[in-house]
Amino acid sequence: MLPWGLVRLDRRGFGMSTGRPALEHDVADLGALCRQLKLRRVGLVGMSQGARAALAFAAAAPVRVSCLVLDGPPDLDAGAAADDDVPLDHFRNLIRSQGVDAFWREWAAHPLAQLRTGDLAAHRLLNSIIGRYPGHDLLQAPRAAAAAESTRPESIGAPVLVVSGAQDLASRTRAAQTLARRLPHAEHAVIPDAGHLPNLDNPAAYNSLVGAFLARHATTSS
Repeated sequence: MLPWGLVRLDRRGFGMSTGRPALEHDVADLGALCRQLKLRRVGLVGMSQGARAALAFAAAAPVRVSCLVLDGPPDLDAGAAADDDVPLDHFRNLIRSQGVDAFWREWAAHPLAQLRTGDLAAHRLLNSIIGRYPGHDLLQAPRAAAAAESTRPESIGAPVLVVSGAQDLASRTRAAQTLARRLPHAEHAVIPDAGHLPNLDNPAAYNSLVGAFLARHATTSS
């Protein structure tokens, strides 16, 4: 049995959580969760935009983070409101003019939301995830970047696994490769037969890779 358990956090304004989405809130919430559950040290898995939160928390509370897994990270230098592969201004206008249903339909057709697997259960799960997204971050006014969003990867001392799906967008693959080079203690791994959602496309390979990394590096004490 592995010496750790799994805690899943819905970021504010996403999934089934309410609240105003913001990276500084993500960092504060991760800290509050650790205190509430009396977790002295954690390994963090940040998927897509969640990679920003994982990195920012590791920079803000390095003694609490034993290792990081960053899955399909965006271009960190672009900023949270300026990812080239996600047309946020278009989506913002769409949800304001036509409602969240129109956004759901268009996001379901976006390359980042395409599954390579033929597993119907995975497709149903993804559809339910998309359908739970309330669009709060698109409805709120764009804001200036917070200090947490300027995290320098070079400052992260923990071991890091950067993960890409073999068929993810070229922009995300480049971002993952660049991030792995900038992090002092990082390795980059590619999941075969997978796009931007390798945990759904190829769960066996994904779980084996991430589980092995956490078994090596996730510790509960410093």
